[in-house]
Amino acid sequence: MAHRDEDLQFGRELLLSGPKRNAVLQLWEVERYGLDSYGDSGYVSIYGLRPGEWYAKGVRLLGRTTVECTRDDLASLIAADITSAVRGARWRDPALVIDPFAGSGNTLYWILRGLPRARGIGFEVDEAVHELTRRNLSTMGLPIEVLHVDFGSGLDSLTVRSDQLLVVFVAPPWGDALQPATGLDLRRTTPPVGVIVDLLIERFDNPLLFAIQVHEQTDLGSMVDLRQRFDWSSSRIYDLTTPGTNHGIVLASKRWAPSTE
Repeated sequence: MAHRDEDLQFGRELLLSGPKRNAVLQLWEVERYGLDSYGDSGYVSIYGLRPGEWYAKGVRLLGRTTVECTRDDLASLIAADITSAVRGARWRDPALVIDPFAGSGNTLYWILRGLPRARGIGFEVDEAVHELTRRNLSTMGLPIEVLHVDFGSGLDSLTVRSDQLLVVFVAPPWGDALQPATGLDLRRTTPPVGVIVDLLIERFDNPLLFAIQVHEQTDLGSMVDLRQRFDWSSSRIYDLTTPGTNHGIVLASKRWAPSTE
């Protein structure tokens, strides 16, 4: 007997790996995912709006983006920490904010709110995700540029001043890099976080600030391997959900260091 959608468990597996992965979700499905997974129908809040609000404005999300997007509660905290790290630093030009895996564009939205003079650009290789995000940003009237290109080609197309600060939010798809027994292995994301960092360090001579999304349970070896690449780094886990399931960031810089005062 076929199951009705209403009878399904709206969890990570259904939306990320199951039949809802590339489906444009209805409002009740977005809210059910929040309820079934986190006990909160408003969990997938983006662009500063709860699901009912952004849906009413015409914003739509695929199943996979509903799971993978950095929701408001988390994105706003990440943005605040980036703003704090940059505070007091002086560069001639406003920062350029880059999101190599833009998805919904919500993290860019929040980072740019904290760095109002900065320019933001994102790359999204998935055609369906890119097209929906482009429509959503246009619907919301947000001046964020998201290009349909892989991050390597996207980076090659950028022209920046040599002393311009580049702020990079690094959150590639985790896929099976997150395992219940061992936590998140940053060497197994798609692509590995270290590959992305190395490419940026090699491609640009600029001062760089990385905000790398991590999990409360992150493989220690992969963390040590990552942090040795930088001149300065700091990590933080945000206490937003059930203990053991929280996300956080590693803030890390190359060719400069934030003031600790």
